[in-house]
Amino acid sequence: MAFALALIPVIGLLVFIYFKDKKEKEPVGFLVALFFAGMGSIITAIIAEALGELILNVVIPSESAIKQVLVAMIIVGPAEEIGKYLVLRLITWKSRHFDYSYDAIVYAVFVSLGFAALENVVYVFGKGGLGTALMRMFTAVPGHACFAVFMGFFYSKAKHASLTNKKGKSAGFKALAMLVPIILHGIYDAILMGAGATDEDLIAGVSLLFWIVYVIALFVASFIIVIISSKHDFCIVNLPDKVQTIYRPQVAGNWTCSCGSVNYLNFCPKCGKHRQTGAAWYCPKCGTLSTYNFCGNCGCQKPEPRVPSAVQV
Repeated sequence: MAFALALIPVIGLLVFIYFKDKKEKEPVGFLVALFFAGMGSIITAIIAEALGELILNVVIPSESAIKQVLVAMIIVGPAEEIGKYLVLRLITWKSRHFDYSYDAIVYAVFVSLGFAALENVVYVFGKGGLGTALMRMFTAVPGHACFAVFMGFFYSKAKHASLTNKKGKSAGFKALAMLVPIILHGIYDAILMGAGATDEDLIAGVSLLFWIVYVIALFVASFIIVIISSKHDFCIVNLPDKVQTIYRPQVAGNWTCSCGSVNYLNFCPKCGKHRQTGAAWYCPKCGTLSTYNFCGNCGCQKPEPRVPSAVQV
């Protein structure tokens, strides 16, 4: 029962994020690899946290609420989120599957929830049982997903900036993809750890109330980002200022070859004839330069040529 409760929220969130990918679903095998790689990042987090706390104990020997806040902000948050980011960056940045803006959120969430799944199992079986499982089902696991949503949001912008030769913006967004989750995660843990280390009941109670408000705001903001990013998902590989040469079946539309075969690929599998093209035109919806009858970026149909009105004499 405890094991199921530890994994149910992880599976539920993964399914939700996956099915919000409307334009082009990611390969399941690739996502599974990201999930297990995320699990592996817990090793680097444990090592980094152990070293960080060892150094902090030398600097601040006595235990206090302030020390716990520092542990959360400068040790736990960075150790976990940087590890996740490095896994995300190493596996997905140059992947051929990373071709739509929403993909980054999917990748980041799968990495983060791989980490959260293993962490949750350890906490449930090592420290708290069913009570811990129920508590973390509605807090820690969704929290990791929220941090990942922000990471994926900025990671997507970094990739798009890189593809459009905006190296300065790309570097800035990469930094935000690490810093924002670190800060959000650090605040999340700092409130709880600081409240748990104080002897003042009033301070602990106010801190817990503030933490609940913070978690609700974090969940709402992340949900809005997912909905908007899913709705406005766009291709980041094919650039608007270049003629499209690769067309995805789901946006390019079917065409009938002169041999009678109805196809959805760029070449007829029966006779090998190339999909019919026409004069170059700019898509009125997304501005992509195309030569086919459908925009290779958004699928918009080529507009009909304007017929000049008759000139009366």
